[in-house]
Amino acid sequence: MNKAIRIEIFSRLRAHNPHPQTELEYSSPFELLIAVMLSAQATDISVNLATRQLFPVANTPQTLLDLGEEKLREFIQRIGLYKTKAKHVMQTCALLLQHHQGIVPQTREALEALPGVGRKTANVILNTAFGQPTMAVDTHIFRLANRINLAPGKDVLAVELKLLKVIPKEFLLDAHHWLILHGRYICQARKPKCGECIIADLCEYKQKQD
Repeated sequence: MNKAIRIEIFSRLRAHNPHPQTELEYSSPFELLIAVMLSAQATDISVNLATRQLFPVANTPQTLLDLGEEKLREFIQRIGLYKTKAKHVMQTCALLLQHHQGIVPQTREALEALPGVGRKTANVILNTAFGQPTMAVDTHIFRLANRINLAPGKDVLAVELKLLKVIPKEFLLDAHHWLILHGRYICQARKPKCGECIIADLCEYKQKQD
């Protein structure tokens, strides 16, 4: 895929959705951090259902610690791996208070030092909460990048690094959201909706099918 096609792809995605947003509901970097931690192997819908009940009760490191792990489990029990996630949330809250004055750090190293926060989660926080041009590669973006030959790679890190290299800088800040939404709703795993796709004529996967 050449540069001109990549520019056209992202120009169309931007025109279709000029201000893309995460579908996770949050009102602070800390709420986003907790929501993203809970979203691993879970849907944004299920996380939002839980946090709509949780955040009015506890939405800071101290109030979550005061709530306690057992009570937190009750709020998130419908989310996959909720026991492990509750433990990680408690540990993360304690570390934020001990080392960061209760404030979510703005570096990848500090974020990845928090329990339950891996590279993808750190990238989401850096991009969505702090406006850094990172690329969090989830299952949708990994599939899409390989399928349309935008940034093929054997693992998520390879795809992430290639996307950062090939996406024009003017699109990089919002590219994560455009790609994840496109993969979630249009370029789906089993039956991609090519008839509804605004970049179908630019897609190497579609061209192979025709």
